[in-house]
Amino acid sequence: MQIREDDLTGKKIADLLWEHLENMYEITPPESVHALDIEALRSPDITFWTAWDGEELVGCGALKELDSKSGEIKSMRTVKAHQRRGVASKILEQIIKEAQRRGYDCLNLETGAIPEFAPARALYTGYGFEYRGPFADYIDDPNSVFMTKKLA
Repeated sequence: MQIREDDLTGKKIADLLWEHLENMYEITPPESVHALDIEALRSPDITFWTAWDGEELVGCGALKELDSKSGEIKSMRTVKAHQRRGVASKILEQIIKEAQRRGYDCLNLETGAIPEFAPARALYTGYGFEYRGPFADYIDDPNSVFMTKKLA
């Protein structure tokens, strides 16, 4: 598997991000969906990676800089056919490595509180993320879970 920085111009990634947004709106109340669309992910404060198995896109993830000492994980997604094969772990490891390289003190994330997000929460706790309250512009939301990992 190869993880590479992506410029978000390919059809495969556009299709995966569309599928991601559709799924978020299917399982989460609209006011609780915090997934970014492709244009928002092109922001200069976001670095985006894709995971490939040969020519096949298998997943993606992003790191948003919140300030000079902290970042946020965004748009973690594994292609359905490749779930439970370590794709998310490899992308998460890339994001953590980059956050450490940047000298961040912590890495934050928001994910869902409903059962469909249990695998994501298990992945993050397995990498040392701990539960916390809302951060940045987030507010308390019964459909959201907030997590952080100390890096320094």
